[in-house]
Amino acid sequence: MTKLAGTKVLVAGAGVTGRSAAEALLAAGAEVVVTDSSPERLVALEALLDGVELVPGLTEPPAGTSLVVTSPGWQPSSPLLAAASSAGIEVIGEVELAWRMASELADPPVWLAVTGTNGKTTTVGMLESILHAAGADAVACGNVGLPVVDALLAGRRVLAVELSSFQLHWAPSVRPQAGALLNLAEDHLDWHGGMDAYAQAKARVLTGEVAIGWLDDDLVADLLEASPARDQVGFTLQEPQDGQLGVRDGWLVDRAFADDEPLVEISKIRPAGPPGIADALAATALARAYGVPSEAVREGLEAFEPAAHRAVLVTVDSDGVRYVNDSKATNPHAAVASLRAYDSVVWIAGGLLKGASVEDMVRTEAHRLRGAVLIGADRAVIAEALAKHAPDVPVRVLDVPGDAEPMRAVVQAARELAQPGDTVLLAPAAASMDMFTDYAHRGQAFADAVTTLTG
Repeated sequence: MTKLAGTKVLVAGAGVTGRSAAEALLAAGAEVVVTDSSPERLVALEALLDGVELVPGLTEPPAGTSLVVTSPGWQPSSPLLAAASSAGIEVIGEVELAWRMASELADPPVWLAVTGTNGKTTTVGMLESILHAAGADAVACGNVGLPVVDALLAGRRVLAVELSSFQLHWAPSVRPQAGALLNLAEDHLDWHGGMDAYAQAKARVLTGEVAIGWLDDDLVADLLEASPARDQVGFTLQEPQDGQLGVRDGWLVDRAFADDEPLVEISKIRPAGPPGIADALAATALARAYGVPSEAVREGLEAFEPAAHRAVLVTVDSDGVRYVNDSKATNPHAAVASLRAYDSVVWIAGGLLKGASVEDMVRTEAHRLRGAVLIGADRAVIAEALAKHAPDVPVRVLDVPGDAEPMRAVVQAARELAQPGDTVLLAPAAASMDMFTDYAHRGQAFADAVTTLTG
């Protein structure tokens, strides 16, 4: 019998996370109500779950509700969640639910958690690969796609958990065995209400036994120093000091969990470049905090393959122009890292900036730009920054809807600006939902358009 047995729980949101939360709650013996603004989602859920009450469009919890489990994207100010808080009903997320359910187990799984503005999915994938090389019963879960409650109910022994700032906001009790904060830059400010609240949500990952942070990011370094964790471990792209992981003579080096031990050659790390190396250092630190031997770190990192739409070379055309799909660069911080991998770029950018500024990005990277093609809801914001900081860069601003056919117009405009040896780079610096289903849809439309026009 669990603590949830017999309690009435409202699940807010009928998407993937909501469905998994409802299933877990049913398994725990709770009385479950699910609400969503989309009746279609509820109908789809009805065919999958028995014993759940489905109510569309609730703006306040039903009588007798003792807990609300919200999908991560729901803001605290939404009418339903605000009403729950006003009524003194606790609101948590699916990750927090998984943590509480795990705490009731006699032998709970180990949590190794990752967050940051960029690099989360790559890092958690690297971590999973290292853990598998070590023979651990591990799985990547959380924001990477598999809900944490599903991994928990499947009985996995080590959870490599990717956590967004939304998930961390709704997970006040989570204390991972080791948690890593990769970097911090403006993102989701419209949701959190400001940079400080966003940073504090991210810092929750540093409250477990081992806190890991990127020392080359001043904001992260400060949060790491303030962490209440038993052990604080920094990683850097420079030569590491005692208690750190870093880079020396082309190798990842561990001076935190070993005595100055080289682990893997950076030439064998994918994706290549500083962001990939930083992600590998974070994944290594998390794995070493769990006790993974150096051989497994090397094997896991060498075996890792980056996810689709992350700095993927689509083709090189007959003029020597490279076409690179980095649709996963969904904020300015990620776009900067992408741009810095190339010397001469025709940049395809635009979408939903979510309150983030592009001024610093354009100012610092303007010298790399051969041209720019701008799309999406906030294309004018980027165009204004380019006019201010890169007035000599030719810019094409296109008003196109989001599917494969208009993306051909985008790629064609980029081809016309490119010269031999240039890179046409899709690194939007913005979210995709104004035009596409998600960043993968956007990236695939770009890749299809490139193939059609250069094939």
